[in-house]
Amino acid sequence: MPSAINAAVAQQTAAGSVPSTTLSTTTEGAGGGTGGIYSAIISRNQPIIKVKEKTYEELHKQCLEKNVLYEDPDFPPNESSLFYSQKIPIKFEWKRPHEICENPRFIIGGANRTDICQGELGDCWFLAAIACLTLNKKLLCRVIPHDQSFIQNYAGIFHFQFWRYGDWVDVVIDDCLPTYNNQLVFTKSSQRNEFWSALLEKAYAKLHGSYEALKGGNTTEAMEDFTGGVTEFYEIKDAPKDIYKIMKHAIDRGSLMASSIDDNLGFSYGSAPRSDIGELIARMVKNLENAQMSHPTVDYQGTDDRPAWTIMPMQYETRMSCGLVKGHAYSVTAVEETTFKGEKIRLVRLRNPWGQVEWNGPWSDKSEEWNFINEAEKIRLQHKIVEDGEFWISFEDFMRHFTKLEICNLTPDTLEADKLKTWTVSVNEGRWVRGCSAGGCRNYPDTFWTNPQYRLKLLEEDDDPEDEEVICSFLVALMQKNRRKERKLGANLYTIGFAIYEVLVLDFMHGTKHHLQKDFFLYNASKARSKTYINMREISERFRLPPSEYVVIPSTYEPHQEGEFILRVFSEKRSHSEQAENMIEADRPSPIIFVSDRANSNKELTADEDAAKDGEKIHTDEKKVSAARCVSFQRPSAKTRERSEEEKQFRNIFRQIAGDDMEINAEELRNVLNNVVKKHKDLKTEGFELESCRSMIALMDTDGSGKINFDEFRHLWDKIKSWQKIFKRYDTDHSGTINSYEMRNAVNDAGFRLNNQLYDIITMRYADKNMNIDFDSFICCFVRLDAMFRAFHAFDKDGDGIIKLNVLE
Repeated sequence: MPSAINAAVAQQTAAGSVPSTTLSTTTEGAGGGTGGIYSAIISRNQPIIKVKEKTYEELHKQCLEKNVLYEDPDFPPNESSLFYSQKIPIKFEWKRPHEICENPRFIIGGANRTDICQGELGDCWFLAAIACLTLNKKLLCRVIPHDQSFIQNYAGIFHFQFWRYGDWVDVVIDDCLPTYNNQLVFTKSSQRNEFWSALLEKAYAKLHGSYEALKGGNTTEAMEDFTGGVTEFYEIKDAPKDIYKIMKHAIDRGSLMASSIDDNLGFSYGSAPRSDIGELIARMVKNLENAQMSHPTVDYQGTDDRPAWTIMPMQYETRMSCGLVKGHAYSVTAVEETTFKGEKIRLVRLRNPWGQVEWNGPWSDKSEEWNFINEAEKIRLQHKIVEDGEFWISFEDFMRHFTKLEICNLTPDTLEADKLKTWTVSVNEGRWVRGCSAGGCRNYPDTFWTNPQYRLKLLEEDDDPEDEEVICSFLVALMQKNRRKERKLGANLYTIGFAIYEVLVLDFMHGTKHHLQKDFFLYNASKARSKTYINMREISERFRLPPSEYVVIPSTYEPHQEGEFILRVFSEKRSHSEQAENMIEADRPSPIIFVSDRANSNKELTADEDAAKDGEKIHTDEKKVSAARCVSFQRPSAKTRERSEEEKQFRNIFRQIAGDDMEINAEELRNVLNNVVKKHKDLKTEGFELESCRSMIALMDTDGSGKINFDEFRHLWDKIKSWQKIFKRYDTDHSGTINSYEMRNAVNDAGFRLNNQLYDIITMRYADKNMNIDFDSFICCFVRLDAMFRAFHAFDKDGDGIIKLNVLE
């Protein structure tokens, strides 16, 4: 059974089987060749998605023409852009770089990993990703357009580009930055007059709504936003034996990589613990004042030589005696081998985003091991004795001290192959809707099947002559959307995962796009699944399965959790992935009479007509059921219908209320229905609301009188009786309500086939706050469905599924 795991204490779980009882958009691309690592996923040449707002170029040109500095109306220089959880007791001053120092520069001598020093914000995860990004110049130039300057055509406007759930977005900002005592509050460069890292952080904060939204996270989250790549997550204690080779290949292929150490309390930088922002700011102010007091005799005013004070955040991280910091993210910047005393030794180079505080054990900057390395080798390894946050550590010590490793691959094959391969990439967007398609994991069999479903066809086996198995390699990555941006509304990351089932050739659902029903999952075990459910933005897993047709079920661990997601599938050979969607259809659509001339010219009566004094009815013939349809709705004929006491009472009540004209309005309809429903003691209901009856009148009235006659009512009542049986079937606890998740089955039993969007709409329209649907709402929904299908088929004369209507119709 699936188990939920917090990101801080993620563990691999044992495989299990399923319990047994007696908005998509798909794109495909391929990587490979010399530029393969930049093609399959990140699509370097794709244009930025078009937005309604003015582009950076337009805004920049406008500011130059008006000779004004740009001011961002969407991310203003005030508290709303800083923090959302509480008001800050001190006042930050927003300044442009030329107000902070003289001779400001965007980039000095090229952007590199030593330019980044962390401020008091808990976003070491983001800064570690920036440090990784600087190692790949092609990626860096995509994220940080270099045609920006404080000298030529300066207008106080800058822009940065991020990958956002399948698209590249251009984020435009002004250059106002929060300061205190003329010092940058958050990220800064090691050189006081360099500002690319501070402006990049501001653009990323704008993307998520505020600076506070960046507090706590996963380095892979930012890595993916810089590349559009796919991440893999390793618990180092459970890492494969060839983890060093994996890391080496990742570095050689340009993958971004980071590592961290859990603290003794189970916290890692992979989550955002609650903390008092006011306390954080107070400590930051104290640190700033202490930094100034430590250099009281030097006057830096008006110069660019003033150092950028680096503030070591202490709210989550804990420094160990060896110099490493728990609960903190490090960039992995190199993986190398060297010869030490005649033996090969493996080394890992890491960087602390603080810009200081380094490992002080073997192979640290000043360790004696370097005395046995010649100068040429030191140059190759870029060994420097400087407190810049970067250091070497032996691979054995790395494995001993660090607990997590995260790798963002620019193509999925960079870890396990020496040569780049061609991959097929499919991207599907979806959402979980509470009460309809948010079914939770397999521990909830009554609702699990309602989750969005995606058919995956693995068509060709891998090209691997050394592998005798007929196998397809593929990677599934499930990412939840916008949770960080919605933190100020109380949103947190859901615990997510997925399961994969095979749809066998003999199964009647094979080759169709139909949504698999509950019984399929009760009697079939999953072929593969994510190792765990975890509260991270993305969870990914590699699989090897035979060519066949499968269905991927992404879900949250708990049901009723509403949110959006993106599901990406990377396959080594040709494959196809799409959302399972039912065709919108009804088993036996009945024609309906309309007032419009066009419809009247083709009308077919469907209401019963009086046949004799005793009230016997006959029905007109209806269209035959298509042989391909598996569910049909049958009504008894007039000749075989037995007279019942209910029918006698029914006609008498109608005559008493309707009067001589034998027609009733909405209020009278309500009285008739409620009088009849009261006779059913086994049906717990308070009756029909007046608004529901008004809807029924509007949908069943064929002559535009605002009333319905006995024939029209008879037709309506026959429908209600059949729908009542369906309702009672799913009202298992006799509460007078059914769970909204059961509406899929109920609608199907009534002969309707709907797609996911319509099920979502039904839930939002008819379910109450507890996701239950009462009898009144249930019948009203079915009346509308029945009327809409009949109306559509009345106008669809040629049966091609397309109609044209005038205003009246």
